[in-house]
Amino acid sequence: MTTRYRTVVDAMLILVRDGKVLLAQRQNTGYADGQWNLPSGHLEEGETIDEAVAREALEEIGINLGVEDLRFVHLCHFRSPEGQARMGVFFEATSWEGEPVNAEPHKCARIEWFPLDRLPPNTYPYTAAGVERYRQGAPYAAVWSRTDQLGGRR
Repeated sequence: MTTRYRTVVDAMLILVRDGKVLLAQRQNTGYADGQWNLPSGHLEEGETIDEAVAREALEEIGINLGVEDLRFVHLCHFRSPEGQARMGVFFEATSWEGEPVNAEPHKCARIEWFPLDRLPPNTYPYTAAGVERYRQGAPYAAVWSRTDQLGGRR
C-alpha cells in the first residue's frame, strides 16, 4: 500500500508600509541561513492558516493582528532544490498594532524594509516568487527548482 502524499503548509505574512515589504534575515536555523524571508512559519495542528499567520506575526516580529486584519493574496506551490514540496499561503496585513521588531534574535539576524520591486539578491526564492506574484495580483504560482524560475501563471 502506498502512503498519501503530504506537503508542508507555510503561513506567509506580507507586511507593506510606504511601498516597502518587511523581510527577516534567517540565522542559526540550519536552513536558508543568511537569506531574507517573509515573517512566516508552519501551520500547526488545530489552527487555521490565517490564525497561523497572526501567531507567527506576534512570535517573529512582535506585532498584534487578528484574522480580520488579513487578506489572502497568493498561493504558491513550491519545490525546494532538495526536492521538498511546500504550499505557501500568503496573506497581506491590512492593519496591525505595534512596531515590528526582531522578536526572535536567536533565529533572525535582523529585519528590514525593502522596496517591493527591489528585493535583496539573497532573498529566499520562495519568498521572492510570492512577493512578485503579489505585486502582479496573481493568485497562484507553481515554483519548481528544476528551472529556478517563477512557475506558470494560472
